[in-house]
Amino acid sequence: MSVAIEKFWYSSHPLSSLLRPLSWGFQFVTTLRRHYLQTFCQKKIAVPIIVVGNITVGGVGKTPLVIALAQQLQAKGLRVGIVSRGYGAKRKEFPYEVLLSDTALEVGDEPLLIAKKTRCPVVIAPQRMAAVDYLLAKHQSQIIISDDGLQHYRMGRAIEIAVIDGVRGLGNGLCLPAGPLRESPRRLQQVDFLVVNEGTWDKAYPMTLQPGKITALADEAPVEQQVFTEKVAAVAAIGNPQRFYKTLSQLGIKFNTYSYPDHYHFKLDDLNYSESQVIMTEKDAVKCRSFLLEKLYYLP
Repeated sequence: MSVAIEKFWYSSHPLSSLLRPLSWGFQFVTTLRRHYLQTFCQKKIAVPIIVVGNITVGGVGKTPLVIALAQQLQAKGLRVGIVSRGYGAKRKEFPYEVLLSDTALEVGDEPLLIAKKTRCPVVIAPQRMAAVDYLLAKHQSQIIISDDGLQHYRMGRAIEIAVIDGVRGLGNGLCLPAGPLRESPRRLQQVDFLVVNEGTWDKAYPMTLQPGKITALADEAPVEQQVFTEKVAAVAAIGNPQRFYKTLSQLGIKFNTYSYPDHYHFKLDDLNYSESQVIMTEKDAVKCRSFLLEKLYYLP
């Protein structure tokens, strides 16, 4: 998300009033679409599906929650499957099961990260029902988690979890294009669970992301923070990079920021910063494994 759009959506801007009619139209159409698909097109599934999504555009912390849920369910002995749209994936054949040997360019950064962290079967498909059918047929999954997909109403679901950014909230509270919302704010009253990432929210369960140890990308070895004696390049291509930068500051690391669009695929030339060390998010690190540069580190 560009800085200009973010400032527009997350502050009072006179232009938002001019776009309100379009926002109301968008909200009306999305509400009508939801009721139609839920009534006439939604497919019931033989196993429970947990949808982890949000109603805002941009990153709110869904992927870490998906990973944590999958790990908890696996610990209870359940066969867990995960479906994802695979945003930005270059694969043309769907449904496709993510392999750990795949690249983020092939399957998308988030599905690859989820597969790496959980070792669950992760299947990508623009039509999520195709991925669900694949998991049931090949892996006999006992429970399925949908990474995003709150608005994919053709897919039945047993539980809906909406994640909210507790710092940025719902912005100006308007739907696209005047604001950051994909659906009406009233949609949050209909989900089963609200989870707030940082901050507080009425009737929401709090979620706090605990950073791991900074890790060298070349050999996957954790390092002590004392190795970063000078300013580093802090690199992020995620929906809300400010959260990553805030964490680095809390760790006492000095840095210059380099932000890219969400899901940006790095080229080797992109990493030629003046700083001698680079720290990036773990989601970005899965896109840079082939570079094997000793100066690259990531924060889990």
